[in-house]
Amino acid sequence: MTQAPKSQPDLFDRRALTLHRARRQPEALFLHELARDEVEDRLSLVNRSFTKPAIVTPFAEIWQNSFQDPKITADAEVLDLEPGAHDLVVHAMALHWANDPVGQLIQCRRALSEDGLMLVIALGGRTLHELRSSLAEAETRVSGGISPRIAPMGEVRDLGGLLQRAGFALPVADVVPLTAEYRDILHLMHELRAMGESNALAQRLKTASPRALFAAAQEIYQAHFALPSGKLPATFELICLTGWSPSESQQKPLRPGSAQMRLADALKVPETNIPES
Repeated sequence: MTQAPKSQPDLFDRRALTLHRARRQPEALFLHELARDEVEDRLSLVNRSFTKPAIVTPFAEIWQNSFQDPKITADAEVLDLEPGAHDLVVHAMALHWANDPVGQLIQCRRALSEDGLMLVIALGGRTLHELRSSLAEAETRVSGGISPRIAPMGEVRDLGGLLQRAGFALPVADVVPLTAEYRDILHLMHELRAMGESNALAQRLKTASPRALFAAAQEIYQAHFALPSGKLPATFELICLTGWSPSESQQKPLRPGSAQMRLADALKVPETNIPES
């Protein structure tokens, strides 16, 4: 698949993201492990066996034992997936870093055979909202302005709409909320760095931030969000998207007016007229 010309600047610096991911610490990849477990749980509820799975992931080691002979590929802008080659594609913990999320989903749909399943797990919505607001307030106080520090993440409704734009049938989107606890803001930021999830926005500041910024952010975080234990909560939302490659065998909604039975008859209740106002 060739890339279309870009009409606007990239939101993310993919080179910086690659460098951040290369410095990951295996013990910090708990979100990826939770995402893997979530995928396995959801697939166990699907009444079908998948024999040609593909996994799109930045960390192949997380998925080595999840499927038999999976095709594991990195979340590059052009995915290394053959058209129609897979009955299952899992896009794992990477869509929130995509400069072209719809393009990623379209490539995955093209890689599916007819009536194949797509399952996406990505960060979204309220992920790190406590850190985002604390840093913004602290930077306004210390520097008089705000710089890009935490990537914007899509809400579940918006991300669900991307499935339809990408041509998937029977799209479903839902949220798995998670909360982790940290000693202080530096502990949280160190963990994000160890996950490979630190700031890779293209417009991020390239110079070191003053220590006063993080001291102020700690004070604000503590004042607004601290738990009774004194620890700081950090919200992570896993957005789960599922969709199917279109097939004539799939269920389709009836046309309006095509019902063969009145609703009152189906519910076995008397039909009453609504009085006019």
